[in-house]
Amino acid sequence: MSMTFRNIIVTLFQLDKDWTTRIVSSMLILGVVWGALGVIDGLMVRIQESAWGIYGFLPFTPQEYFAGITLHAERTLFGFAQQIIFAIIIYLVIKLMGIQPRLKWLLNTAFVLLNISMMLMEGPILIYPSQAFDNYFSATIWYYLSPIGIPGYSLYVVSPLFFIGWILNDAFVYLAGFWIAYHMYIGTRNLKEKLPVPLLFFLVDILIFMIGYTGVTASDVWDILSFFGVVPMNALLNQIAFWIFGHSVVYMLWLPAVAALYLLIPMLANKPLFSDRMARISAILYLVFSNNVPIHHMYTINLPVELKFVQEALTYGVVIPSFMTFLNLWATAKGADVKWNIITAFTVTSFAGAILAGVTGIANATVSFDFIVNNSMWVVAHFHQMILLSIVPGAMAVLYVLIPMISGKMWYSSKMAWFHFWGYIVGVVILTVSFELLGFYGITRRAEIVPRAGGIPLAENLATAGAAIADIATLGWFINVILTIAKGSQVSLEGLSLGQIVGTVSMQLDWGSISLLKDKIPRIRKGLSASLVLAILGALMIVSSSIILASAGDATSPTDPLEWLWLAVFTLGIVMVAVNAFRLFKGL
Repeated sequence: MSMTFRNIIVTLFQLDKDWTTRIVSSMLILGVVWGALGVIDGLMVRIQESAWGIYGFLPFTPQEYFAGITLHAERTLFGFAQQIIFAIIIYLVIKLMGIQPRLKWLLNTAFVLLNISMMLMEGPILIYPSQAFDNYFSATIWYYLSPIGIPGYSLYVVSPLFFIGWILNDAFVYLAGFWIAYHMYIGTRNLKEKLPVPLLFFLVDILIFMIGYTGVTASDVWDILSFFGVVPMNALLNQIAFWIFGHSVVYMLWLPAVAALYLLIPMLANKPLFSDRMARISAILYLVFSNNVPIHHMYTINLPVELKFVQEALTYGVVIPSFMTFLNLWATAKGADVKWNIITAFTVTSFAGAILAGVTGIANATVSFDFIVNNSMWVVAHFHQMILLSIVPGAMAVLYVLIPMISGKMWYSSKMAWFHFWGYIVGVVILTVSFELLGFYGITRRAEIVPRAGGIPLAENLATAGAAIADIATLGWFINVILTIAKGSQVSLEGLSLGQIVGTVSMQLDWGSISLLKDKIPRIRKGLSASLVLAILGALMIVSSSIILASAGDATSPTDPLEWLWLAVFTLGIVMVAVNAFRLFKGL
């Protein structure tokens, strides 16, 4: 039994591989652990809000609820996303540049500091509640509440370990960031050509991390000094410093997804990148515009109007490299014969999700509109759309390639991979759209008690359902990972190029290999073309939508779910008729 357990540990942490593979595996595993805990926190928040909306009671205490929100953000952003992003960049930089890694002690130190910081920010875990000891000081996080938790400035004082945890998190970014930049510099000394575009975006991302963290580091040091009475606290300036990080963190997390798109789309399309120069210019513009807009999170605060409009213009500036990126990647894939496999699916989702989330971001940046949605669930929807519909799918596209590379085993189940994809997408769309609806109803962030009227309870419950669907699907991915490492078929990928590895994994996870309708599709096509079938289905949806509308009752009620269902079915029917009619008549 002990031997079996030892084998499991060796396999999970890749202890029989080189030291960079070992530490990357450890970062991935602990990242998934923190992510799983963050998911539990998020579900606890959803249960609290749904229980209030349906039954009018709160199953958890307010401290547990607010700590749950904070720990959800902390664990999923820092313990999960940040750790996994650094792990992916470390592994790909070493492999793609063919570098002999150095400074093992530095990377190990950074890894340890990050995971200790997570524990310190969480606070003590008490099995038995105690009046004299606060088990929920992590509820103070996110600094629009600053200086909560600091003696002399707040009636609610927390342990200094909370702020020390932040300092250690900052230290991880600087140490691991320096390690990556140093190795990329070593690699480029022997590089006769320009740095490949995906690696350039990795470099830009590390620079954004290190620049963006200067603001939060200043804020954290200020917190510590104020906590011990060394210097006075200026809450407004402290918040501005924090939000230098607070906005750039979106691009810290998204730039790896952009790098993944630049890496995978040319491989999947089997075509060179449309414009190498456009990609390099967009990388520079991302670096310029990603860190200097902290004020656009603080439009409603009494700051000079001129400063707010400058921040609005600078925020629009980041749209330029995004448009360049979307155009470049679209032109690369246009006309290519791309196979529909799990890597393609997540890559396409990442591309489309970035556009969807980006549009809502432009709305947030507009001063006049921001005054309407400021601090509402609309802002939460925007951020979750960026994370869940672009950043996570981009990471998943890479991880579906990376895990066979690291483990030397092919995926255990293609069916579980597709269950993961479809369940995740459906759940996340329901979740984020529900958040937007709550924002339109005027529900603010962290609103534990909301009006139990109109469409608000429905939106809350839809959000909970969407979160549960996405989490169940992600659990399927996690089980697939474990089964792959334990029972996956051995595969030798040594000596293959990254493009060949992507092709090998893609063939295993191709949609055609698991489609339940694959034997029926040829018979359908003999009778009717797919476009005609879909056009007829769209027409039937248009007709049937009238029945839904007629059942709505009082048409003056803007919260009647049947009215929304009518509009959704009617619109979808029109789209299906229009698109497929164009295809039938060769208009597309």
